[in-house]
Amino acid sequence: MTEPLKDHPLVILRAELGLSQAEYAKKLDEVHQALRLGGLSHRRQKIYRWESGSVVPQASAQRAIAELHGVPAALVKAMPWPEWLATACHQIQGSPCYGDQAATVGVLTDLARGGAVDRREFLIMTSAALGSSVAGWQEAMAAITSPVSTGRRRISAPMVDHLEVRLDRLRHLDDALGSAHLRDLAMAEFSFIVGLVKDARFDGPTSRRLYAAAAEAARCCAWVHFDDGFHAQAEKFFDAALRASATAGDALVGAYALSFRAIQHYTAGDPYDAVALIEAAQVQTKNKATPRFRAMLAARAARSYSKAGDRRACARALHQARDLLAFGPHADDPPYLYWVTLGEVEMIAGSSALQLGDPHEAIRRFDAAIDANYAGDDQYPRTHAIYLARAADAHLALRDLDQAVAVADHAVRCLGGVDSARSTATLDDLRGKLAKHRHVAVVRDFLDLTA
Repeated sequence: MTEPLKDHPLVILRAELGLSQAEYAKKLDEVHQALRLGGLSHRRQKIYRWESGSVVPQASAQRAIAELHGVPAALVKAMPWPEWLATACHQIQGSPCYGDQAATVGVLTDLARGGAVDRREFLIMTSAALGSSVAGWQEAMAAITSPVSTGRRRISAPMVDHLEVRLDRLRHLDDALGSAHLRDLAMAEFSFIVGLVKDARFDGPTSRRLYAAAAEAARCCAWVHFDDGFHAQAEKFFDAALRASATAGDALVGAYALSFRAIQHYTAGDPYDAVALIEAAQVQTKNKATPRFRAMLAARAARSYSKAGDRRACARALHQARDLLAFGPHADDPPYLYWVTLGEVEMIAGSSALQLGDPHEAIRRFDAAIDANYAGDDQYPRTHAIYLARAADAHLALRDLDQAVAVADHAVRCLGGVDSARSTATLDDLRGKLAKHRHVAVVRDFLDLTA
């Protein structure tokens, strides 16, 4: 039987986010507007009245509250205020979560059943909620227990081998085709693996590998949703990836998910949150990760530091990434690190230099990536298009319009056939900067041809 709550559900949920009443009102307004329901007032008194029980929120406000706290819309319709909100409180208070196998299966199953709403949302976790998520993962990793068999279907090691091969192909398809093409396929793969998790009978090592595969499938779903602009859904899948990795006892697959979650937060949230995510991944994988894995985390840390404006920390992290890559490949390198090369690190260095206001250094680093045989056009057209757009931006900052247009044209050609909202937005931003120079013939011709 569920214990009654001592405080109003909204008090508990607001405290879990670490927000004051005024901050909560502002956050709720952002959600309300993201749902295209218009604006809400930022008055603290409104939240106080809801929490005191003297006023019931209007229907649209309840919808925004439900969205903010991950309560299904069907539950809001089926239950009165604030009973439906109390369900979210019991989820928070019902520990253990991240280290509990049943809770992990429940989260994975809910995501597999519902998928993601086909709607663009721009909701990023607050720092407090994100910290709680990572802390839950770290605590679970410190108290690992082997998953137990609960189903009827026998899962063998060769079957998991096949799943891992399918995930590898999914990653490569995403590199070549872009997230919009891959969202449905990623969701189908995730749902398939979750079905096996629910029904599985297995031994210890196989169980861990199956949950690790579920974690990586969730990360793939998170990534394609983020890349296509669905930030709130991406957060849910990233969280599911952490839960599954904790159940698997696989710190590396969880840290890998955190490294991609950092990209989301330095792109659409707070870069200091991205730094914290990478630092958590580095701490958790200390003495476990290969040099290549550590180089990947160092490079992601450098990009996060550049977004935060920390030039010294960025340079230090890039130096570390290059040194670690110099150790060469390792037999224990996870297969998902295929893209971690010196060329990729130099591309990240170029992006970081541009972010820190040094276009000369940015161009040197982008050129160094090409010298290091970065296989962008053939293997990573989406990512290469983004890097090329940044290189063009650096040339534009130096008033070299001819080279800026030449590189921008390469980016457009590279993106042909790739459907990625993030890449398209990067090129649109570059076109907007070039439009200021439309009076120059070479710029005008490029803009007209790519309109």
